Amino acid sequence: MNFSRIRFHLNRLGERLWLMPSIYCIGAVSVTFLARFADGTGLGDWVPKIDPETLQILLQVIATTMLAVATFAVSSMVGAYNSASQAATPRAFRLVVADDRSKRALSTFIGAFIFGVVGLVAVRVGIYGQAGNFVLFLMTLGVFAGVVLTFVYWLDTIARLGRMGETIARVESAALRAFANRRRRPRLGGRPVEGGQDPGRPVAGDSIGYVQYIDIDRLQRAAEAADLRLTLAALPGKFVAPGQPLVHVARDWSMRGEVPDDEIDEDELRAAFLVGAERSFDQDPRFGLVVLSEIAGRALSPGINDPGTAIAIIGAQVRILATHAAEYAEPAADEVACDRVHVPELAWSDLLDDAFNAIARDGAGLVEVQIRLQKALSALGRPSCAALTRAVPHFATLALARAELALRLDDDQSRVREAAGRAAAGDTSKDSD
Repeated sequence: MNFSRIRFHLNRLGERLWLMPSIYCIGAVSVTFLARFADGTGLGDWVPKIDPETLQILLQVIATTMLAVATFAVSSMVGAYNSASQAATPRAFRLVVADDRSKRALSTFIGAFIFGVVGLVAVRVGIYGQAGNFVLFLMTLGVFAGVVLTFVYWLDTIARLGRMGETIARVESAALRAFANRRRRPRLGGRPVEGGQDPGRPVAGDSIGYVQYIDIDRLQRAAEAADLRLTLAALPGKFVAPGQPLVHVARDWSMRGEVPDDEIDEDELRAAFLVGAERSFDQDPRFGLVVLSEIAGRALSPGINDPGTAIAIIGAQVRILATHAAEYAEPAADEVACDRVHVPELAWSDLLDDAFNAIARDGAGLVEVQIRLQKALSALGRPSCAALTRAVPHFATLALARAELALRLDDDQSRVREAAGRAAAGDTSKDSD
């Protein structure tokens, strides 16, 4: 059983807004009828008698108020979702919808409403005895307390949900998780692509969309069964179309010659790739950088003109890349789980391009953005990761060139050149500017 694939689909299911309220509704109905079993335990001889009319009043209050509160909650959440999509980027919408605190609050309100309606009907029908009425009374008090605490706690959440700072933090957190997953399993658990090796014959896909998930263990089993060597041609996040290769197939190192068609189960290899209409954060660390860059690009548009948001995102990009560079470790050869699957590396040049190129372009005429960008590249250029250090100078030079073309004042150009010079020299004495 492939637990990683199951976890991927569970994560997608968890992003659905209806799932948690449905679970709470089922729980509310179940708990309401569980009170009926208290009547057969002899508990009625020891507990005080609760007037059914009192229960009906309490349950009526819950049933009438919770519907209004749930409607208010939905309206507030929809407003927050629209704000996140319009002020930030539609790609961040999924992360805002996946907010567990808001879903728990909405689920609590809907569950309390169902509890009140079902409990009210049950009391009026008269299915409870003295013990059942007492247990239902305790449950009703518990529901009241839970609703009040949830509402108070949720007010702080809904006040921040959909705000720019909260959306940026959610995207940064998702990107950090994706990079952490990649560090725990470098190259998805496969071997590096060795220079000069023949990748073999391609196996093309039959779907149009983005690669969302690759079942590397399934590819490993297919390669072992046919004694083959596989090289990935499409990593998570790549847009593919019919005819484009997903994977290359070749003989194992111990064998020579072209792989016959009857030795390749192409359908099995294609089944290891999940292709969808949108990119996913799980196996695609670059997607988080792209979404943050999109938010910065919208903030730098003439209609919004918010360089502060772009500067905040530059800081988030630095935190993500610096954390990945500091904690990345190559696995030993005997620790590679899928030794028959070769996976290309995440190129630092691609990561820097995702993170900063659009910001450098859209903010080329803003001196404060360009200075902050040069300082960010300076921080990343320090020797925490040799490959990252080698990739930084090109982007620093490119950002400086864009700034020199866009900035009209000689003084602004001089300040950016000074920041770029300090970045090249590793001088951080003025980083507080």
